[in-house]
Amino acid sequence: MEPDAAVVRVPSVDSLVTTPDLPAAATAARRDALTAPPFTDFYRVSRDEVARALALTLGDAHLAAEAADEAMARAYARWAKVGEYDNPAGWVYRVGLNWATSVVRRRWRRDTEVHRDLSDVGPIAEPAVRAALAELDLRHRSVVVCRYYLQMSVAEIAAALNTAPGTVKSRLHRAMRTLQSRLSHLAPDAPKETR
Repeated sequence: MEPDAAVVRVPSVDSLVTTPDLPAAATAARRDALTAPPFTDFYRVSRDEVARALALTLGDAHLAAEAADEAMARAYARWAKVGEYDNPAGWVYRVGLNWATSVVRRRWRRDTEVHRDLSDVGPIAEPAVRAALAELDLRHRSVVVCRYYLQMSVAEIAAALNTAPGTVKSRLHRAMRTLQSRLSHLAPDAPKETR
């Protein structure tokens, strides 16, 4: 290097570019988004399971798929908060069920028959079980699906369906008693439970 050569100093990029201060809420949302598990991972793992659970509950696989997609979109919009829940899939299930219930109410108001065809939802092989489950009303079918298909605890079901744990236990007991009586012909030699 020659002693007469001028040293050129290039300013750093940080000193040339100024960024406006982000509002505190936006900063907090960005921080929360970084700490929550990625939504894409949650979607990949949970979407189909929630859709099948909704199909079992609603008795309509197409409505269930729409409900699952709607609920997933709502979860995505609130992922910083929903991702921190103990059971985000339960939250998505409840949102999808609420959305689908409102759609069903609108159909009933228009005197449209609600489909109860569980043939294309998959996880139940026995046609008699499918038929007996389809005969349950929505409130009872939802607790059965949450408990035995999604493997949720009573507390998780209560949180997901926004109801008291005692109500969940009561509905589950009534639903299982109804299913047992309708399906008793499948296992005639099984001992009957007495209380």
